[in-house]
Amino acid sequence: MSSIFSDNFLWGASSAANQCEGAYQADGKGLSVADILASDPEKGFRIETKTIEEGRFYASHKAVDAYNRIDEDISLMKEMGLKAYRMSIAWTRIFPNGDDETPNEAGLKYYEALFKKLKSNGIEPVVTLSHYEPPLKMASEGGWSNRKMIECFTRYAKTVFERYKGLVRYYLTFNEINCMQVPFGIMTAGGICMGFHDPENTEQLRFQCLHHQFVASAKAVMLLHEIDPAAKVGCMIASMLQYALTASPDDQLLSMQHNQMSYLFASDVMIRGSYPGYAKRYFRDHGIDIVKDTDDDLIISQGCVDFYSCSYYMTNCIATKATAESIGIKETRGNLISGLANPYLTASEWGWQIDPKGFRILLNQVYDRYQKPVMIVENGLGARDTLEKDNSIHDNYRIDYLKAHIEAMKEAILDGVEIIGYLPWSAMDLIALSTGNIEKRYGFIYVDLDNFGNGTGNRFRKDSFYWYKNVINTNGQNLE
Repeated sequence: MSSIFSDNFLWGASSAANQCEGAYQADGKGLSVADILASDPEKGFRIETKTIEEGRFYASHKAVDAYNRIDEDISLMKEMGLKAYRMSIAWTRIFPNGDDETPNEAGLKYYEALFKKLKSNGIEPVVTLSHYEPPLKMASEGGWSNRKMIECFTRYAKTVFERYKGLVRYYLTFNEINCMQVPFGIMTAGGICMGFHDPENTEQLRFQCLHHQFVASAKAVMLLHEIDPAAKVGCMIASMLQYALTASPDDQLLSMQHNQMSYLFASDVMIRGSYPGYAKRYFRDHGIDIVKDTDDDLIISQGCVDFYSCSYYMTNCIATKATAESIGIKETRGNLISGLANPYLTASEWGWQIDPKGFRILLNQVYDRYQKPVMIVENGLGARDTLEKDNSIHDNYRIDYLKAHIEAMKEAILDGVEIIGYLPWSAMDLIALSTGNIEKRYGFIYVDLDNFGNGTGNRFRKDSFYWYKNVINTNGQNLE
């Protein structure tokens, strides 16, 4: 029996430079905003310190030392059978300050060698240009509120595209670009996405920053199409699907409006090439005035991406305040968003609701909307894994989660959705974006480190490693 998945389907896994590489000053790398986020055990999340302060622990400085252990990690990826590895380039390894006139050759050489090693092992690199770590110098000058960032980003993108022509076939411009508009501490005011210690953190500012990213992304798309016509570039969207809690028309309308503005808006602009009507109304109703240069709209219309990619972990529900209070439903938190708990779903230890059918719904929704190939570049379960005395890690809970989502993906393909790759989060255990901790593990490969970087750093195969190897070997036919 032939597989539902195509013969060239990209079975893979994912990571991000600031969460795995470490070596934060190696080979001429400059400081990024991630490098000044210190772990704070009392608060439970990372805080900005403006500069690197003695006596504080900065998780990104060491992370899981993937920068120095890339040969070992690629060997394990090959053993697992990965067809693709979604990773990011640390912008400050190429342009240490962001606005440098010339690139750092040592950084360019490092990624060139990495891509060649991946390719020689039959692994396709899927490369994110900006994954929550803009240069610190640029962030201190306003970050994405400053149009100067557009020029700096396009110079960076052009350099990368020219250097790695023929080595990289798939690029993503900005990781979870729609999170720019989410008013969460480190995601915006804390500097990860838009800038550095901006006290305003207003919707006006956030949407202005997002507009600049839209323009930068469109320029990068046009550059890639000119430099390397065989390569493709996609958007990357954080899925924030929320169901209406009840059949009340008020709840239904609220759900529609939330889904439009939280995750469909960004992909509408990047794939359809213009600002949708519902967004224009939202801006009018909320007093938001996007300042544009005269050719911005033309650039956005001409720089549409080739495919849609996304992260998907969970769903929530949404309802009017009156509905929620009358039913007594409690709020739950998850990947970047909060919402109302869905009484029909179970949840992880961290309260993230597990919803494979929601995955199928989302995939159908975005494919029906855009008719563009879809690549899933994040999907996974965070859990506390235990390294046994014999160095085994029994993570059946992760296998169950991934199995259910692959089953849902199969159904979406049968529904007619064109899915070209599945690259769950994450290849190896990583430090968390929000806390810098590693205790909430996602990887197929266990990394022997604790929340403060103590441990051997040695890699161990989890049960999910062997399970996923079999999934890939059978092209998704055997999920047992």
